[in-house]
Order: sequence, then C-alpha cells, then structure tokens
Amino acid sequence: MPPTIITPSTGQTAAKHLTAAVTRSEALSLYREILRTAKAFHWCDERGIPWHTKLKAEARKEFEASRDEKDPLIIARLVVTGRECVREVQRKFNEADRKCWERIQNDVNRGGGDGKGGGRSGLR
Repeated sequence: MPPTIITPSTGQTAAKHLTAAVTRSEALSLYREILRTAKAFHWCDERGIPWHTKLKAEARKEFEASRDEKDPLIIARLVVTGRECVREVQRKFNEADRKCWERIQNDVNRGGGDGKGGGRSGLR
C-alpha cells in the first residue's frame, strides 16, 4: 500500500492505525529518553538545585498534563514534537560538550612543552 498523507478527510482512517498500545509505548519511550538525557545536566542552578532534577520534574508535569488526552492524532503530534525537542537538546548539548573538550585540548597543547610556562621545568 502506498504511503498516505494525512489530511482532514483521511484523519479518521489514520486514527484507526494509532492504537492505544502503540501511542502508550511511544510516550513511555519518549519519557525514558527524556530522563536519560536529563542525567547529563549534572550542574546546579543559582539556588543550588541540580538541573537534572528540575528537568525531570518538568517532564513529569508535561506528561501528567497530557495524560487524559484521548485523540490519537494529538497524542502522536505531542510525541513527535517531544522527540524533536529531545533530539535538539541532545544535539546542542553534544555540540557544547565537544567545544569544551576542544578548548581544554587547546589549552593543554598550548601550556605544555613550548617553554612558555605550564610545565614544571622552571620550578626547582
């Protein structure tokens, strides 16, 4: 069967294919991915609260707010949007992490072996 584009007239047909079990498992999978991603945010905010704790609480709040949604198309839209957001956060986090490691590596390379400090050769 060729792929179909969901339009208002085909929405009811598409809704039949999005069973409760599928949408539930997709939502749980997304929630677990959010929790795994939140683990990477281990530093604290200005009040000393770890960011991973705040992110987990916010995710829980969002999922609880959507718990009673019954329309499979809206649930699918929420899951797709959630996945896109998590992937974007992961991409930005990984990019920032890579830049930090590059900066550390550049600092290490500049500080060692060039005779301009950073080494112990001048201390005796």
